[in-house]
Amino acid sequence: MIDNNQLLRFTTAGSVDDGKSTLIGRLLYDSKSIFEDQLQAIENTSKKKGHEGVDLALFTDGLRDEREQGITIDVAYRYFTTPKRKFIIADTPGHIQYTRNMITGASTANVATILIDARHGVIEQTKRHAFIASLLQIPHIIVCVNKMDLVDYSEEVYNNIIRQFEDISSKMLVTDVRFIPMSALDGDNVVNKSENMPWYQGAPMLHTLETMHISSDINKVDARFPVQTVLRPQSEGFIDYRGYAGRVASGILRKGDEVTVMPSGFTSKIKSIDTLDKELEEAYAPMSVSITLEDDIDISRGDMIVRSNNKPEAIQDIEVMLCWLHNDAAKPRAKYTIKHTSNNQKAMIKEVVYKYNINTLDRIKDDKELKMNDISKVKIRTTKPLMVDSYRENRTTGSIILVDDATNETVAAGMIV
Repeated sequence: MIDNNQLLRFTTAGSVDDGKSTLIGRLLYDSKSIFEDQLQAIENTSKKKGHEGVDLALFTDGLRDEREQGITIDVAYRYFTTPKRKFIIADTPGHIQYTRNMITGASTANVATILIDARHGVIEQTKRHAFIASLLQIPHIIVCVNKMDLVDYSEEVYNNIIRQFEDISSKMLVTDVRFIPMSALDGDNVVNKSENMPWYQGAPMLHTLETMHISSDINKVDARFPVQTVLRPQSEGFIDYRGYAGRVASGILRKGDEVTVMPSGFTSKIKSIDTLDKELEEAYAPMSVSITLEDDIDISRGDMIVRSNNKPEAIQDIEVMLCWLHNDAAKPRAKYTIKHTSNNQKAMIKEVVYKYNINTLDRIKDDKELKMNDISKVKIRTTKPLMVDSYRENRTTGSIILVDDATNETVAAGMIV
């Protein structure tokens, strides 16, 4: 039996044609994690496209446009299990215009695997993806130096790429970086150790993923319960029931705890914690429950129930590291909807403090225009207070997205500083 806690979520990132989809296909194929009917369908498609063997990239490129163009467009999620661990893979696009999809796939990852074509070394997209992984505080990065078969399995080429990557990672908040030379197409160092690179003494990719220590990214200290809706059932036995339903964002809440409702500041004690079929003594992240209080307080969607001795900030002026995701540039002082937990408010970008030059990681202070894929520090003003923690302390209450009111499209994602 596999411990349910041994779930590892990892994302792939890299430039176009670095072999991300092929790597995942090889991982699934060699670990025998593909159903026979799936394998048969991929073999048939590979034959129609004129391939001699199985086109491994087809295991993840599920959209018709992806298969026709031979590129990854959307984030493809795949699930597989080995005797040691369960895995969720997010295969993300390499094209620069789909960097926003990479952010989506990486936002919940424990590990980022960044592919580098051994022929090209570290390029702009490598730096961009490494920087995004650093911003999202993904604790582990595996740098897969792929296509080693096209550089004659050269140890010198591999070592040069390590030095190039270490030059940029030294400027980022990355604690654990590992390097693996491989050929995803031929299976070298993916599931099985390569005989073509005896100079590499490390483990192949699957063994590295299976044995890597993963700590929970859920904040267990700060109790945060964003209210999603108020329950007032009228059935027999529930006439006077007023429950506040939502998902525990972080920490632990227990019956009898003294709590404060924010932003109003009213205090009470937890009377009961309920699920569909029973009452609980405590609730912890990420459980979905209904909480009742001993006092009648005006609470609605977007409010947050927290422990009285441990409150988040309730602020309207927020500093955010923002990734601009939309094709259109940000409109000066335009109004957006900011989504934070269950709280939606109108907001405006007051100021672009600085932007990052992805190639040098230098701060640019004289360019105030936000365009697609720009990463910048901004100041945002909201119409009503948001109950926030810094992203470093709490991923859930420290993250926001901006939505364009006119088109209802998500235009930016941010991490509260």
